[in-house]
Amino acid sequence: MRIIIPVLCAALVAALPAFDDQATFSTEHDGFSLDLQEERLLEFANGQRSVVTELEKIRLKAAGIKFLDITDTPDLGKFAHLRLQSKPSFPSPNATEIVEPILKTLSTKGPQENLRKFTSFRTRYYRSDTGKQSQQWLLSRISEVMPITAKYASKSLQHIISVQEFPHSWGQNTIILRINGSSHDEDGVVVIGAHQDSTNMWPFLPAPDDGSGSVTILEAYRALIAADFRPVRPVEFHWYSAEEGGLLGSQAVATDYEARAVNVLAMSQFDMTAWVKRGTREEVGIITDFVDTDLTDFNKKLVTKYLDIPYVETKCGYACSDHASWRKASYPSVFTIESSFENSNKNIHSTNDRIDISDEFSFNHMLEFSKLAVAFAVELGSWKSL
Repeated sequence: MRIIIPVLCAALVAALPAFDDQATFSTEHDGFSLDLQEERLLEFANGQRSVVTELEKIRLKAAGIKFLDITDTPDLGKFAHLRLQSKPSFPSPNATEIVEPILKTLSTKGPQENLRKFTSFRTRYYRSDTGKQSQQWLLSRISEVMPITAKYASKSLQHIISVQEFPHSWGQNTIILRINGSSHDEDGVVVIGAHQDSTNMWPFLPAPDDGSGSVTILEAYRALIAADFRPVRPVEFHWYSAEEGGLLGSQAVATDYEARAVNVLAMSQFDMTAWVKRGTREEVGIITDFVDTDLTDFNKKLVTKYLDIPYVETKCGYACSDHASWRKASYPSVFTIESSFENSNKNIHSTNDRIDISDEFSFNHMLEFSKLAVAFAVELGSWKSL
């Protein structure tokens, strides 16, 4: 039996765009694999769960109502109580002599080149053909086909780097890149994440999406391996699929890690890192709701120590990006965004979310977030002396 939360229905009536009836209920769209009548199980901020159709899910997102789509991962967090019993602590940053030389090697050249291609796909929607193609391009860019790893990593470092696809039923896979550490996983894995997919409010429309988070962490990875980074703890870079569908990809990964009892020491999410609203101060938005407090304090210290701009505390609500999947499993997670939430890019989920639409899009601003990703990896992953 399908249950719709009454308050959500009222919000939908008031806020949803009026889609053409024939287009709304048709599943015959070239290049898409999407059944609008498929039932999905959603979870909302108050913990209430509701079964809705895929079409109703799309409408909820268009209305700005945040949720987790837990259809495939209803048990995520079932072992969360075990992690709460042994919560890690995070020391003050102290690897300045290692981090700062790496920061000087960061460049806007790679991000500009990568985004020109990444935003050229009509949409990176996770159930579209171009969404699959964009994921495969990103995978090839990271791995040896278009060799960021082969070009910048020493031969010996390449032996401790692995890249794999985490498969999903919808076809656009999550990408997981791992730099093995000298210690065992029991000492903790450090995760740096971003989502690779995009969507328009109506998924069949174009959605270039500026893709800033994805290339932000890619540039951080490039700088780290160029510096021959050899962590003590394993450091992983994740490019999640289907964030726009209700954090589907990151939930699947977090569920897998939880089932295998992987000790994730810390997870940092990068999503929207390039926008500086005209007339505002350039700053880093530190999300303070639905995150780990201690890791957030550590993140603030990294900004103060290593970045050239200040941070501002801000909130984004329940399930606003992939860090929420890890938080649900009680893994320490944080989220950093391009500004205060109210000053962030308002062109998202539209055809205007492009890198060339406004001088408010800044590659230099994006590099500040690459600095943060580098510092997060080195400070928490540590550095093995050869």
